[in-house]
Formats: sequence, structure tokens, C-alpha cells
Amino acid sequence: MGMIVTNSSADAEVADPGETSAEFRYWQWRILLSSMVGYAFFYFVRKNFSFAIPAIGVELGYTKEDLGWCLSAHGVLYGVSRFANGIIADRVNARWFMAGGLAICGALNLAFGFSNTLTLFIALWALNGWFQGMGFPPCTRLMTHWFSPKRLASVMSVWNVGHSVGGAGVAVLCGYLVGVDWRLCFLVPAGIAIAGAIALAIALRDTPESMGLPPVAGTAHTAVSETDSLWSTLRRLVFTNKYIWLLSLANFFVYIVRYGVVDWAPTFLKEAKGFELETEAGWTVGAFEVAGILGMISSGWITDHVFGGRGTRACLFYMLGCCSALLVFWLVPVESIAANAAILAVAGFFIYGPQCLIGIAAANLATKRAAAASAGLTGLFGYASTLVSGVGIGWLADKHGWNAAFVLLAISAGIGSLLFALCWPAKAHGYD
Repeated sequence: MGMIVTNSSADAEVADPGETSAEFRYWQWRILLSSMVGYAFFYFVRKNFSFAIPAIGVELGYTKEDLGWCLSAHGVLYGVSRFANGIIADRVNARWFMAGGLAICGALNLAFGFSNTLTLFIALWALNGWFQGMGFPPCTRLMTHWFSPKRLASVMSVWNVGHSVGGAGVAVLCGYLVGVDWRLCFLVPAGIAIAGAIALAIALRDTPESMGLPPVAGTAHTAVSETDSLWSTLRRLVFTNKYIWLLSLANFFVYIVRYGVVDWAPTFLKEAKGFELETEAGWTVGAFEVAGILGMISSGWITDHVFGGRGTRACLFYMLGCCSALLVFWLVPVESIAANAAILAVAGFFIYGPQCLIGIAAANLATKRAAAASAGLTGLFGYASTLVSGVGIGWLADKHGWNAAFVLLAISAGIGSLLFALCWPAKAHGYD
């Protein structure tokens, strides 16, 4: 995995000798794969709740709106945490930060599995949201320190496979566990996460410099220096960049669509489509996540090889594709389980393009000096949307049926497409 960088005195591209060494390539692969698998473990203790919703409602008598508050409290606190922990992650050791967050999330899932009251459910799932925010920011730090901005979209689109591997894995696992006891949907993933945290602490390292290796070439010249204050760095690299704000707002609508499908599809497929939750719905949502893998990888390749690193342009086309697939899923009457799964998989392919690229585009624009903070800002907006995708969709489904919920998803996809169109002139990155 040799790295190509730009010479500061000319536009000729040269390979940095340090980055092409066998040791450097080894650590690039190790950091990429271990952080990718580690982030998949975060999903095992984050997306499991969706599959327990119907069973919890039946056993304990809670409505979809009641349980939607768990989703919203989790999402809002996670969004705030992504931003706050993004600022922290730019300045601490990513290895211990990420491993510690995963271990705590596992412990909170254990506590949730032994709980019964709605108040405790909401409190524990909100706390889980906060510590989930210790997952993505250190990964952003790792990727921007170990890989060139010229290849970041391609590399991080592969890294983002962890999202869908984790989402698909927990969907299939909990699809079976919930048929035995909904509490197993929390206890089993908790054990997996705690074991994963130990493995993560063993496998990860922080920056190349911490290993005595050279920094990635082409990332030295930014609008700020190492000695600039925190506020100066954030102001110049993040807060005054209009495209980072547009990407953040677009992320709000991307996540309404993404979590509107992921969090409510098991319940929707059972109530509106007649699926059996234990098997059919789990595999259908799993197909949505697996298709997202192809969407993420293809979006990264297209960004680097078609749009010259401008992820905002690829986002526009992918969001339009997602909007079209959702309209077909909603409006076209299809009874076949396989056909419904295929249409939902197409939507997953397209929605995971912008889901992957928004953080990459923001990190490149803000450079490695504020990569985690900028990705955290987009995450803050993205997870604020769970006020809509969580309790909002739960309320709509209870009061007005699933058709009203799908109108909301279609409108959100359309607004997201418009915001990406406004980002068309954005540059590929913020390095000089």
C-alpha cells in the first residue's frame, strides 16, 4: 500500500520512502483492519435494541412511542458525544480511547438486559449513546494520520464496511435470539463487545510518529500549526467552512432515512408486510446492511477516481438513488419476501454512500488537525435526527400509520439531495 504525495515545491507526485517500507505498510493494514472490526463490535451493542422492541412491548406493555424515546435519547446524546469526543480524540491516544468506550458500552448492555422499567431503559440507552461516541472519532483520527488525503475516500470506504458487517451481524444474531428471550439481544452482544475491547487494546496503535515512523506525506501544510490554540484550530478549519456546515445539515436528513429504516424496519416488516420477526425480518435488514457494504466501497472508489476526491459530488447521486428505491419500496405493492428484501437492499446500497462519505469529506476539508472534530460536528447533526427517526416515526406509526412515516422518509431524502447539490463546488481537501 505505497502512498503517493504531493511535493510542496511542485505538482509532481513522489512516493515517501518511509511510507513504502514494509513496516509502514504492515501497520497501515493492521490499523485499518483492527479499527474496522472494532467499530463493528460497537454496532453489536448499539443496533441490537431495534430487534427487541416488539418483544419488550408485548412483555412489558410499552408502546412504540414509549420505546421510541429510548432511540431518541440514545441518538441525541450520541450526536453530542460524537462532537465532544471528536475534539478530545484529536488530542488523545486513539488506542485506549476506543477500547475503553467499547468496554463501557458492553457493560451498559449487560445492565439493560437485566432491567424492566421504561425510565431505566431510557437512562441506560442514553448513556450507551454517549459512550458509543468514543468509537468513530478515534477511527477518524487514525485514518487521517495513517493514510494520504488522496486515498482517504477509498480507504475509509473500505473501513466503513465495519458499519455494515456489525449491523448485518447483529441483525441476524438478534433475529434468532429474540425468539428465545429478548434479554439475550443485550446479554450476548455485551459479551462480544467486552471481548472485542480487549482485542482492540492489543491490536491498535495511535499515530505513525508514536511508532517511530514518519508522518504521512502531503499532510504537513494546513491553515494552522501544532502550536495554535484549540479554539483557533476549530474556528479556522471547521467553524468557518460553509461546506462542513452544509454537510452537517445534509447528514441530519441522511440519518433520518438511514435510522428510519434500520431502527423501524423489523417492526414495519412484521406489522405492514406480515414478516416473521425471528427470521425473515432479520435477514431482510441484514440484506440492507450487506448491500451497504457495496455502496460504501463503490462510493469511495467513485469519489477518488471519478470526482477527484470530491465526496460531496458522489453523495448527490447516491442520495437520489436512495430516494428512488424508497419510493419503489413504499408505493409498489410487492408480496414476495425476496423482492422486498431486494428493493430494501438497493436503498441500503445508496444510503450508505453518503453515510460513509460525509465524514470523509468533512475530515479532508478540516485536515488531520481537526478531522475528528469535523466528523463529530457532522455526527452531531446526524444523530440529532433521531428525535425524528426515533420517537417521531414511532408517533407517526402509532397515530397515522406507516404510510405517514414513509412520506417523512421520502421528504428527508429529497432535502438531503438538495443540500448535497449546494456542496458541488467544494474542494477535495483543506491541505495547502
